Amino acid sequence: MADGTDRDVVELLPVLARYARVLTRDEHASEDLLHDALLRAYERSATFRPDGSLRAWLLSIIHNVFISRIRRERVAAESIGRLAALTVESMPPSQETTAYFSEIAGRFDALPEGQRAALSLIAVEGMSYREAADALGVPVGTVMSRLARARASLRDSTVNTNRPGLKIVGKQDG
Repeated sequence: MADGTDRDVVELLPVLARYARVLTRDEHASEDLLHDALLRAYERSATFRPDGSLRAWLLSIIHNVFISRIRRERVAAESIGRLAALTVESMPPSQETTAYFSEIAGRFDALPEGQRAALSLIAVEGMSYREAADALGVPVGTVMSRLARARASLRDSTVNTNRPGLKIVGKQDG
């Protein structure tokens, strides 16, 4: 910008700052907006027409920078919204679910060693009956029997876990 134009910009600063404040409704945000607008005006000073109004040109730059920020913030908010929608699926379980799994873990711990071992190898580790039988050194029928008794014990709410049983009160999804 020409030297005379620089002086004119300095004289317009109160008007520009006031307009930025009206747009943002925040003192700090208006200062940032004014700074960014003046930087853009300096970088694009070649687009200013000498026969045009400097005041109108600078005010339009402030307005355009402000609108660009709003659009950027809207896009960011939409992205955050989409991300939030995805993270809902990974929220921690409810207290009811946590209590239920805690009770199941207690029941699992209360199982006799042979049943616990058979259930762990087959249900958790994914072994076949034959592989579990070989690992435990027992016949396949014994593994099947221990697994059936372990599953029945986990389903039975009267298994002694040295804790009172969980009682769910209220509506259950189902």
